[in-house]
Amino acid sequence: MGLKIWIDGKLVDEADAKISVFDHGLLYGDGVFEGIRVYNGKIFELEAHIDRLYKSAKAIRLAVPMSRDKLIGSVKETVQANNVVGGYVRLVVTRGAGTLGLNPFVCENSTVFIIADNIQLYPEEFYENGMKVISATTVRNHPLALPPQVKSLNYLNNILAKIEALDGNVAEAIMYNHEGYVAEATGDNVFIVKDGVIYTPPVEAGALSGITRAVVIRLAGQENLQVVERNLTKFDLYVCDEFFLTGTAAEVIGVVEIDGRVVGEGKPGPITRLLRKEFYSYAHGKEK
Repeated sequence: MGLKIWIDGKLVDEADAKISVFDHGLLYGDGVFEGIRVYNGKIFELEAHIDRLYKSAKAIRLAVPMSRDKLIGSVKETVQANNVVGGYVRLVVTRGAGTLGLNPFVCENSTVFIIADNIQLYPEEFYENGMKVISATTVRNHPLALPPQVKSLNYLNNILAKIEALDGNVAEAIMYNHEGYVAEATGDNVFIVKDGVIYTPPVEAGALSGITRAVVIRLAGQENLQVVERNLTKFDLYVCDEFFLTGTAAEVIGVVEIDGRVVGEGKPGPITRLLRKEFYSYAHGKEK
């Protein structure tokens, strides 16, 4: 049996889940989305994701054609219809069908669709042994071109950096902004540890305001670990004691090498391991 896809107010069979070739989400990447995890049948941080979706939409003057409560209910309905116990939800709002011109206001009705399915995770050995990354030459979009807080359908900037990573036989690449400061990885937020203090780039540097990032910062505080948001340079990444990434799919994953330089002792460090453990417990409903 195929998936049940929620699209514009109802669940349909996967084969019938279609949008117009004139949809501006397809033609111009004009839309917003959220990727949301499901753990033990429970949707992780759903309200935070819905809040971010509405903020992204407002920033690009895109009307979400349903109430917040109705959208939350529709996400839950889609997860239940597909019997997703541990998986992933992709929630998308596009500008809708219009003309071949750029004018978004000719699109009369925005399109909403929801997919609930399994998720491709990093291999388990990455979590045990850490992963290698490279620095991308693709520069993160200027924050005045598109605010980094907007999780838009136009991901070409990240995709070009991802191609660099794959060409370098690694899973992730670190992106820097126009000033040379660390922004984010292609799909994850960046954290480092130096002398027992955790550092992460501020959103203004070009980082998405990650939901997992916020949870990890909160969990670190509960462990009496200091977290500082500040601009980081490539040098900071080269000489840090620990290095980890956070994201909906990645959760918390250690980085043990960047641009051929070994991070710390070449294995996920104690703070990385602690935060991964705490995140796992929190996500699976085992709060202290």
